[in-house]
Amino acid sequence: MTVKTYYLLLLLCLINIFTYAQDKVTLSGIVSDADSNETLIGVNIIFPELKTGATTNEYGFYSITIPKGSYNIVISYLGYQNITETIDLTDNIKKDFSLIASVESLDEVVIKENVEKLNIRKPQMSINALTSNTIKQIPVVFGEADVIKAITLLPGVTTAGEGASGFNVRGGAADQNLILLDEATIYNSSHLFGFFSVFNPDAIKDLKLYKGGIPARYGGRVSSVLDIYQKEGNSNKFHMNGGIGLISSRLLAEGPINKGKGSFLLGGRATYAHLFLPLFDIENKAYFYDLNTKISYKLNQNNNVYLSGYFGRDVFSLNESFKNTYGNTVLNFRWNHLFSDKLFSNLSLIYSDYYYGLRLDFVGFNWDSGIRNFNIKYDFKHYLSDKIKLQYGLNSIYHKFNPGEIKPSNDESGINADKLIDKYAFENALYLDIEHKLTNKLSASYGLRYNSFLRLGQDELNIYANDQAVNFNQELQIYEKAEPLGTEKYNRSDVIKSFGNFEPRLALSYLLNNSASVKASYNRLSQYLHLISNTSSPTPLDVWAPSGKYIKPQILDQIAIGYFKNLRDNTYSLEVESFYKKVKNRIDYIDGADLIANDAIEQVILNGEARAYGLEILFRKNEGRFKGWIAYTLSKSEQRTPGRNNFEPGINNGEWYSTPYDKTHDVSFTGSCDFNRKWRFNANFLFQTGQPVTYPNAQYEYNGITIPNYGLRNEYRLPAYHRLDISATYTPKPDSKKRWQGEWVFGIYNIYNRRNAASINFQENRDTGVNEAVRLSIFGIVPSVSYNFKF
Repeated sequence: MTVKTYYLLLLLCLINIFTYAQDKVTLSGIVSDADSNETLIGVNIIFPELKTGATTNEYGFYSITIPKGSYNIVISYLGYQNITETIDLTDNIKKDFSLIASVESLDEVVIKENVEKLNIRKPQMSINALTSNTIKQIPVVFGEADVIKAITLLPGVTTAGEGASGFNVRGGAADQNLILLDEATIYNSSHLFGFFSVFNPDAIKDLKLYKGGIPARYGGRVSSVLDIYQKEGNSNKFHMNGGIGLISSRLLAEGPINKGKGSFLLGGRATYAHLFLPLFDIENKAYFYDLNTKISYKLNQNNNVYLSGYFGRDVFSLNESFKNTYGNTVLNFRWNHLFSDKLFSNLSLIYSDYYYGLRLDFVGFNWDSGIRNFNIKYDFKHYLSDKIKLQYGLNSIYHKFNPGEIKPSNDESGINADKLIDKYAFENALYLDIEHKLTNKLSASYGLRYNSFLRLGQDELNIYANDQAVNFNQELQIYEKAEPLGTEKYNRSDVIKSFGNFEPRLALSYLLNNSASVKASYNRLSQYLHLISNTSSPTPLDVWAPSGKYIKPQILDQIAIGYFKNLRDNTYSLEVESFYKKVKNRIDYIDGADLIANDAIEQVILNGEARAYGLEILFRKNEGRFKGWIAYTLSKSEQRTPGRNNFEPGINNGEWYSTPYDKTHDVSFTGSCDFNRKWRFNANFLFQTGQPVTYPNAQYEYNGITIPNYGLRNEYRLPAYHRLDISATYTPKPDSKKRWQGEWVFGIYNIYNRRNAASINFQENRDTGVNEAVRLSIFGIVPSVSYNFKF
């Protein structure tokens, strides 16, 4: 679809919007928790007679425009009692609702309305949502609830294995995921090199993972968006909750600043296993700590302000001679303003920083690197009618990249101070999203995003012959670094290279009947930041680099089609999706590439392309004593880096080869059973095809040195990965009216002690002199116990 065609469609839609009938009224307001006054996201506000409705946005606000009249209205939200009442609409009305958390009772009589579920009608697809309670029930290693481990049980989502950071979505790399915490970018989502995630489940209010059908308000990454919002805090009364585990603990406090108007939230986590290592004469340390904070205040009916932040650090040291410190820092100030009952706005000022530090006392140097950005964004949500909703806005991000700086750590150090050249960039975007109910059966979500990326001036930039930073040695048939002809100097305000891209988005939903629909979507996305890493899983030492004169932005096109079915009044649900996506300008590295502390990274990379396609199936049981889901993904993820001319072979002779995150089969099962009011049992099983790897296929001797010869890139695979985890939650006094309430959680990770391979290394046996393959496994069976409490 051309840009001109897209503009024409948008113009026709806008004409339709502003000629829409005016003899209607608007109902709007806020939906919140009756106990805490916390606003609720995604609450359904339904008018059964009209077969229409609305949902609350990220700040609990809803607005719907319908014909005048008297109607029944149903307010429903998972885990809360429904509100059903009759409302007379003769004029515009603002009406807030407070929902009461549902309390299970054996003799309770539940009346269910036969109301259509809006998720069937909505055009959004390829979206998964998890609640904080669901995340906490999933058994994980060491008994610490984990967001990243939870989403890897969903279709289309995998990791590089145990002890590996990041996650992969639909065959994409970890750096292709946009991870947002209260709208601020998180650049490293893992603690302790992947054993834990940076997200405290106690502080999470809402989590959504967009694998496709990504709305135009999101941009900057080409694989997925993980959008997480923190709780606002209880503005009615003071509460605390937390947990004590074998190696870590957490505590969260929340309460009113001004009762009913303002609240605070303060949460912290830390590991302490390292404190016991000196008892075993072990001087090594590995621990993390983090802090979540948020202040919310309602200035008046039309204005709310929020200040939220996150700070986390990991520390790893060996015998006090080596120390590694890294982590994220984010801060966000937001202002919600209601211009009218139809126009909601949010202004955000965001600071995000990722820091990596390394100290080597035995060498005598300190190393620092990181990425920092400042972001201003202004978003509007316009509820024009019950059939048409608009979202539009803009944002600007200033990036500063610190590839690395080395300094001597003491006076005796022989290290000379050196600084890799800082890089700067300015990223801007404008977007428009339209959600349109075209007919009773057909709904659409479509929009357009335009982004620009300016690579700003830096102190020095290499110049190469024919702008080729990589040469091909035809005699040796290998790629080599090109020698720079010289350097160019720039002022900070200069623009070295500029890019601009239009990103159309389209999603359609056709209702087959009241319980089933088919959906389709198309996305184009651009990514201007690249994670420089030659591992299948990101490490803290990896650095981010911007697009510029020698690195092109990644461009994705993705299509998806799916079938969605609610069964037995949403007791069960089935989602089946098929996708195909292609990425231009996906970089790969020449053989022997040196990525660490490389001030000319363009000398070791080549531009290629990537593609992924597959089938995803998700079957859920949503209600009853037993709940859970089964997910299956059949997919392929490939990359190709052809030669730049007829004389170059490229990588793997220019043929398609598996990416490091290609998993042909991915099966997971997650279940939760409420045995009685005191006991709840949970289990999950995971099976994945082993990840692709490159093995040596021969060896030769040169000057007495044995040198391995490697085969084609990612030609082989590790053994299949699988494990079974179980847990049991015991609540001693479920009916206690005391302020203090507690529960015990007992878990076993990898119950049958599967020694899954994190890697396989080839080496010579010192005793026999025979070559052998050695499997490295991170975890076997791991029991855990923790105590959770609230008061």
